[in-house]
Amino acid sequence: MSFSESQIKVQYIEHLGIVAGIIDEMSLVDLFNQLLGTHPQEIISAGQVVKAMILNGLGFISAPLYLFEKFFEGIPTEDLLAEGIQPEHLNDEPLGRVLDKLYDPGLTEIFIRVPLSAADRFGVKMDSFHLDSTSFHVHGDYGTGSDEEASAQSGLITITYGYSREHRPDLKQFILDWMWSRDGDIPLYLRVAHGHEVDYAMFGTLMAHFHKEWQIDALFVADPVLYTEDNLQMIVSFRLVSRVTATLTAAKELLEKNSIDAFVPGKIPGYRIAPCCNDSGGVGQQWLVIESEPRKESDLKQLEKRLTKKYTQAQSQLRKLCQQEFACAEDAFNPAKLLESQLPFHQLANIEVIEDSQHRGRGRPRKDSQPTLISHIQAEILPKETAITIATEQAGRFILATNVLDADKLSNEDVLPEYKAQQSTERGFRFLKDPLFFTFTVFLNSRKRVAPLAMVMGLCLLVYSLGHRALRQSLKRGSQTIQNQLGKPTATPTLGWVFQCFMSIHLLTFACLKQISNLSEQRCWILQFFGAPCGKYYLLC
Repeated sequence: MSFSESQIKVQYIEHLGIVAGIIDEMSLVDLFNQLLGTHPQEIISAGQVVKAMILNGLGFISAPLYLFEKFFEGIPTEDLLAEGIQPEHLNDEPLGRVLDKLYDPGLTEIFIRVPLSAADRFGVKMDSFHLDSTSFHVHGDYGTGSDEEASAQSGLITITYGYSREHRPDLKQFILDWMWSRDGDIPLYLRVAHGHEVDYAMFGTLMAHFHKEWQIDALFVADPVLYTEDNLQMIVSFRLVSRVTATLTAAKELLEKNSIDAFVPGKIPGYRIAPCCNDSGGVGQQWLVIESEPRKESDLKQLEKRLTKKYTQAQSQLRKLCQQEFACAEDAFNPAKLLESQLPFHQLANIEVIEDSQHRGRGRPRKDSQPTLISHIQAEILPKETAITIATEQAGRFILATNVLDADKLSNEDVLPEYKAQQSTERGFRFLKDPLFFTFTVFLNSRKRVAPLAMVMGLCLLVYSLGHRALRQSLKRGSQTIQNQLGKPTATPTLGWVFQCFMSIHLLTFACLKQISNLSEQRCWILQFFGAPCGKYYLLC
């Protein structure tokens, strides 16, 4: 049987079938249709547009939502989305309409509903949550001055300059606050905030709001920005683990006084723990001084660089001081003592006042003129051995605090693993800012749509994290492996690597017959661990 060229269609599906299968397993399209509503005259529903945006965001391109319609040319939209949906239907009109719809009911409230439903379907444990925030810079003006004030009054986020985690203080930004589960690093809470918002001013409020929405008795973990007296009072009834900022007086004293004998080995190799009680902020707590061998090596290298820098600065300051002229010895000694008090790791030694008589004015002095007595300082810079010893002993140490005093609920050895899981938030932020997955810059014509776009970014991360967790759990249950980048077996692959394994997979249509090309034995092996929702897009079910 022969086919004409018009009867043969080749469309690439690659890893998008896996993404679509995960979305289907979440019932995300139906959920968003319920939340945003449907209209009998619309060709593509709000839920289908959201699914399309997630496919676009996880589509291995560097500018998602830019030329949105072009992205779907060559992709089997009827197979991935719904029958009758063509690439030309995925234009700016439904995209903008859905972004506006997402904003109107309240982004945080919508986002909470989605992971709550997904967590229940995927069996995500709800016993430990991690709170963090990051910034996203934008290109474009987005209003200044009175425009920003008007936006704030209308409920829009203020896109403005603030502390940039991306080291781009020249660009305006907005803030994303997140809450993650320890189980699978699943994003459960998202809030889009003003670009100039300060973390410590809002973290306690965010935690209280999250707890109110989810009604779950869980352990909350956060970085030092949470550890303020106001926040501790606000969340006094919650179970908490937080790092203590080293600038607190009590923290400084504890780090200085703790001897090596006070430490005992922890659960994690290379870490030791020294517990003590504390009641900072009027809240009874257990403080744990943690000593990390890997961190100690890094801190000692940084200390060496710091000592060299401070010594160079001290020499420069002393040189300037020695060039100054003073009227008397006392006037010379006072600035020297002031300088010494400002040196953290060095001291002035062999301080001398050199007195000299000089004639003021130009030319040869008159015979009856009296010389003026001038005083100069001479000294040398020496290290403060005690201060350097204390800094050396403190290298690799930090303090964790918890208000869970019952060892049966949270032992001292379990506090550190809970806090180290906070690194999952950083992995999530790197994912969102990776141009291969989403985008590290934002540019939209409407300021109202920036926050909904951030929510779509969160949905992309939610889908990716659920798929990543499901794959690893499936491999673990079956005691199976897949090949990694080096061709060696691994039971802990990343979903990003699996996506790359599915490059060059196409859907071939011959008249009414469909077939998947390049679906190798290795790819079929991988697909079985995702189950039927993903397998059907590759015609395996």
